[in-house]
Amino acid sequence: MSRPYVTLSCAMSIDGYLDTETPQRLAMSNAEDFDRVDQLRAASDAIMVGASTVRRDDCRLLVRSEERQQQRLDAGLTASPVKVTVTASGDLSADSAFFTAGDVEKIVYCPRSEGERITRTLGGAATVVVLGETVAMRDVVADLGDRGVERLMVEGGGRMHTQFLVEEIADELQLVIAPFFVGESLAPRFVGAGTFPWTAHRRARLAEARQIADVVLLRYALSDRFDGGGA
Repeated sequence: MSRPYVTLSCAMSIDGYLDTETPQRLAMSNAEDFDRVDQLRAASDAIMVGASTVRRDDCRLLVRSEERQQQRLDAGLTASPVKVTVTASGDLSADSAFFTAGDVEKIVYCPRSEGERITRTLGGAATVVVLGETVAMRDVVADLGDRGVERLMVEGGGRMHTQFLVEEIADELQLVIAPFFVGESLAPRFVGAGTFPWTAHRRARLAEARQIADVVLLRYALSDRFDGGGA
């Protein structure tokens, strides 16, 4: 099976931060853009975040709109997409909202060395998929494709976005810029250091720039499979 179409979705400050250093979450976007992201969720087969995002945000990763939930149910789908995360350490709680919220499948990818322990920790809260000595996003995406996932939405965090970009397996990036600065050196950033395919000599193609109230959405085409439909 062909790999899923991968959309990276991110909102960051003007200076490239995803959040603040403090535990309290900082909203980067606005109501109009949150609704756009909800539509993107509803149009996806799976939503993926890193384990650090699961721990930090206690995220539910569910479609919020009841109308969109019903449209999915009418199409024979679950109300929200499959939820996916990746962990190397297995430091996940089965009581977190990622696992308890929503009657949808949850999948956890992990390295071979931690497979048995993570399976015991999570019990029946998720399907644990053991990969190689390290977890490469290319292998995760291939496995999701084998499971019937055609459209994958990646919501972060920074380490996850970095891996997808460095491995060049993202088809588009939807990047929202919030109208303020964070300025905290220890706060999480959009991406970390890496050897990225897009450089000053190979520029990513900007497919759309759109103002949404007080934020700006930038859509970048990252592969020849880019779907130019609505965001």
